[in-house]
Amino acid sequence: MRALVQRVAKARVRVDGEVIGEIGPGLCCLIGATHDDSADSARKLAGKLWNLRIFADENGQMNRSVAETNGEMLVVSQFTLYGDTRKGRRPSFVAAAEPDEATRLIDELIDELRRLGATVATGSFGAHMEVEMTNDGPVTLMLEV
Repeated sequence: MRALVQRVAKARVRVDGEVIGEIGPGLCCLIGATHDDSADSARKLAGKLWNLRIFADENGQMNRSVAETNGEMLVVSQFTLYGDTRKGRRPSFVAAAEPDEATRLIDELIDELRRLGATVATGSFGAHMEVEMTNDGPVTLMLEV
C-alpha cells in the first residue's frame, strides 16, 4: 500500500458539492492499494500513519505523532498513486488493486486507525471527490509498506 501524507491545518472532501468528511489539524492521507497488498499491509500502514512523528514538539522539532497531538485524519482512496508513467504520456493503472479489493483494504486501514484511537473522516470510494486541504508546513511524505 502507498500513502501520500500531508500534515494539514484543515482538510475536507466534497462529493456532489456536499462535504462528506472534514478534519481540523492532523493528517490528510491519500491511500492506494496494489494487487499483492493484504489486510496485514493495511494494518501495518495504519500503525505507521498513527505513529509517524511529523508534528512539532515543545522545541519545534518534528518529534510528535498524530496520536500524541490529538490530531484528526482524513483518509481518501487514491488509485492513481499506482499510476505508471514510465512509458508514454498516458498513465497505466494496471498495478492498482481491483475496486472491490481496494475498498476492502482501505476499510481495513480505517478500522485499524479507529481501533488505535484515531478520529477518522473519509472520502467516498469510487466517487468524484474534491479534496481541499491547507498544508501545515508544508510537510508531505510518501509512505509505502
